[in-house]
Amino acid sequence: MMRELFCLPAIALGAMMSITGVPVLGGVAAPATAATLSGGFDVGPGGFQGNFNPLAATAGLTWLSIYFEPLISYDEKLEKIVGVLASSYEVSPDQLTYTFKLADAKWHDGKAFTAKDAKFTIELAANAKTGSIFAARLKVLSAIETPDDHALVVKLSAPSASLLDTLTKIMVLPEHALAAVPADQLAKSTWWSTSPIGTGPFKFVKYVQDQYVELTANPDYRGGKPVLDRLINRYFANPASAISALRAGEIQFTYIDSNDVPTFKDDKSFRVIEGASFVVNYLGFNQDSPLWKDLRVRQAVMYALNRDAIIKSLYGGAAKPANCAYVAGQLVPEGIEAYPYDPAKAKQLLDEAGWDKINGDKPVTLLTYYNTPLATNVLAAVQAMLAQVGINVVPRAVDAPTYNGLVLKPDADASQFQLVYAGLQNGPDPSNINTGLNEKQIPPAGANVVRARMPDLTKALDAAIAETDVAKRHQRYQDVCKVMNKDLPWATMWVANRYGVVSSKVKDFIWTPAPGGGPYVAHPEAWKLSE
Repeated sequence: MMRELFCLPAIALGAMMSITGVPVLGGVAAPATAATLSGGFDVGPGGFQGNFNPLAATAGLTWLSIYFEPLISYDEKLEKIVGVLASSYEVSPDQLTYTFKLADAKWHDGKAFTAKDAKFTIELAANAKTGSIFAARLKVLSAIETPDDHALVVKLSAPSASLLDTLTKIMVLPEHALAAVPADQLAKSTWWSTSPIGTGPFKFVKYVQDQYVELTANPDYRGGKPVLDRLINRYFANPASAISALRAGEIQFTYIDSNDVPTFKDDKSFRVIEGASFVVNYLGFNQDSPLWKDLRVRQAVMYALNRDAIIKSLYGGAAKPANCAYVAGQLVPEGIEAYPYDPAKAKQLLDEAGWDKINGDKPVTLLTYYNTPLATNVLAAVQAMLAQVGINVVPRAVDAPTYNGLVLKPDADASQFQLVYAGLQNGPDPSNINTGLNEKQIPPAGANVVRARMPDLTKALDAAIAETDVAKRHQRYQDVCKVMNKDLPWATMWVANRYGVVSSKVKDFIWTPAPGGGPYVAHPEAWKLSE
């Protein structure tokens, strides 16, 4: 079947941005003109500065996709896949061969983009030595062919319904600039933060550590020269600082928590944007820790948490409780355990499991990368609820690089994160949770940071990913939900709405509360500012 795709220019914008005349960043004035949009694109959950390698980026795609581009991406509503560097694709009847027709595009250094670049990039993404987070997802690749400069053929050893979703996240890289870098040295290359080139509407200028990244308009962009002259990605110490800058008029866009919405919703100077986050929040039980071996202990944690009260009091009702990775009706089977708040039952289960001998009142480290005031309050509530039943958790919030450094190490120290409070993408394609739960995705292969080794769960995930019959896929993911709900690799919490606020001075601006910040088609080349 042939899928015609509009060849759309660049994608995504997410976390946070701003406009100023001449922004002062950490005491240093960044270059600016009247047509400069500046801000902190990495302030959103999971984003962090220095995360410029798209093969390893788990967030910050809102920024990276302004100067890099994938073959395909989601539209701004996250409902369908559209073309970026591919103008169309065709899937063979056996669903083993994907043929892409490629657009005419140029790299920022003026060289032509060709199918060889796309082949080179996918092979890098499939190579675990590069530090790619996609390596395990691309094990189904059997061959990649380039019949000509504008045709790419991807062949699989088995059907994979998640291949297209994976390709939306893989930013195409220039072979001529990176081919000489050994695969095992690519992740540490300074190229990502000093001289990266892409095909997007803006070109990299420079990165000033702890302060900002500067991009300039690409005059040769195939979609036309961008309206703005520059984009500047500012760095803030924390989300509260970004919100203060927004209120002061120093920036024009940022993520906000639900409890910040009343501050802006009635102010005509701003527009509040709300949408589903496609991120499930959870307490992850580190399976390498002896604390969680007994299922009854994990069940006790679920019964000890008054999720409805947290959602009502802290999220203002803007979240749905999750009893597996999903809350979408078509993915949640009937009859699963709802784990209602029942501290008496939690205590009973802990007594039966012998919690006093397993751990008793010893502190349990709860690691998170969420550092917003809302997250702090959530963790305080969780700590109090678990203390009520005899589990003494001690929250520790760190920045995202520190978190990743601790949880993604192959020889990670389980005592450093006996529990994690984190979020994982559960859509638009439901296969996205596979990387955090499949036994084959234990680091360094993937992001199964809790080291879940549950045969029934891995079997259910493998079956769901391999299911190419659309009519049967929902049932397969319902099977995944059933196993998660029964075996509890996580104490699933909720799927919350996500919010952004943009100044009314920013025109033709697209922002979607996408997981990891996207990517999706946001047309940054069309953004403009008004006086």
